[in-house]
Amino acid sequence: MNIFRLAGDMTHLASVLVLLLKIHTIKSCAGISLKTQELYALVFATRYLDIFTDYISLYNTVMKLIFLGSSFSIVWYIRHHKIVRRSYDKDQDTFRHIFLVLPCLLLALVMNEKFTFQEVLWAFSLYLEAVAILPQLVLLQRTRNIDNLTGQYVFLLGAYRALYILNWIYRYFTEPHYVHWITWISGLVQTLLYADFFYYYFHSWKNNEKLHLPA
Repeated sequence: MNIFRLAGDMTHLASVLVLLLKIHTIKSCAGISLKTQELYALVFATRYLDIFTDYISLYNTVMKLIFLGSSFSIVWYIRHHKIVRRSYDKDQDTFRHIFLVLPCLLLALVMNEKFTFQEVLWAFSLYLEAVAILPQLVLLQRTRNIDNLTGQYVFLLGAYRALYILNWIYRYFTEPHYVHWITWISGLVQTLLYADFFYYYFHSWKNNEKLHLPA
């Protein structure tokens, strides 16, 4: 554990809390992609299988349970809550996320650290997380009208991964034999996907304007 890892975890947690705050208080999921939320639920379900077999620390276990529980609860709210689901923009959220899942699964079967069931699913979760934000970004570009909580949610998600890159750099220089190419490359791709959003987010913040993404 180091300051960059802790900051990344807290930023990731903050992004989830912001989204849950939007859903619980405003009773709205406007501007939120169900496709992205389903992908994140799949990411955590496949990555955290070791929660039943390996105990690392109380902190690690609690964080896994939080991300598992929150991701599936968000999907449930958007799909089934009688008020929240009315605000879901199904007509705009049309990204075919199956075209992200299948390539990531095939890539995980070919490129993994060890060809075991758990390691393949771990690699799959990394590849899928790298691109899971795409349906959300596409939805924001289509709707263009982005409320503050949705903008903060996406920003915090991107910031969490950027902080994890700093964590990996720190560990590379402080821990012997710390090399994880799959994690590094996936994380870099994921962060780069946020570059355009970050630019417009900081531009709107600097000029005190409402956030808009170009179509």
